[in-house]
Amino acid sequence: MEVIIRPDAEAAARLVAHLIARALRRKPDLVLGLATGRTMERVYDLLVEFHRRDGLDFSRCTSFNLDEYVGLPPEHPGSYHHYMRRHLFDRVNIDPSRTHLPDGMAADPDAEGPRYEALIRAAGGIDLQLLGLGRSGHIGFNEPLSALRSRTRVKCLTETTIRENRTQFPNPDEMPRRAITMGVGTILECRRLLMLVTGAAKAEVLARAVEGPITAMISASAIQLHPACTVIVDEAAAANLQEKDYYRWIFATEPEWREFQHI
Repeated sequence: MEVIIRPDAEAAARLVAHLIARALRRKPDLVLGLATGRTMERVYDLLVEFHRRDGLDFSRCTSFNLDEYVGLPPEHPGSYHHYMRRHLFDRVNIDPSRTHLPDGMAADPDAEGPRYEALIRAAGGIDLQLLGLGRSGHIGFNEPLSALRSRTRVKCLTETTIRENRTQFPNPDEMPRRAITMGVGTILECRRLLMLVTGAAKAEVLARAVEGPITAMISASAIQLHPACTVIVDEAAAANLQEKDYYRWIFATEPEWREFQHI
């Protein structure tokens, strides 16, 4: 795992967007795992900019989102279907038939997980998975005590997650209490992980996730097990990390990062 520290949230989001764009140019039929939330909005804005200005092509790309709320139809303004259309899908040339999210309105939510897993397998697996970090240390909606080998399934949300996410709803009382999420094991099967974390509010949980013990209480700590994981953070989120000097040295000296020094 590599941790890259950038000066601020804009620089961190810009690096993530450039890495996604590079992966898409190298492999036009990229299978891309997507995340939602306020942290990701700037990343998607930049990808739209690259598409419009530089011709970044999404036409052969396939996408799988991490999660969706149980009981929300795709047109609901609080749904992740709506979020993705608003922030990315309707603004680039991605084929709608290649975009996938769990079905929050599935007649049998427990059967939706295996169906979604089968779709991922049929696409050949996820090449690059974008991740955020929740305040309870979760990736996707893998709340505390999520098994590290868990698969896509229904999860009950914690009060911490509900408080954090309810502000994204026009009516906060409509915030669902359950979601369908890729499991930790599902996430770890992607070929590359790319996590973006910004802001002082995430500093403590970030340190626990990347430098603490691997534990089901912090599902994000499982990324330490992945052989190709890059965590990109701003200075505020990096405040509690113990090895900050080493992480800065990696970005300054490793050849992989040379082309990104001045973005």
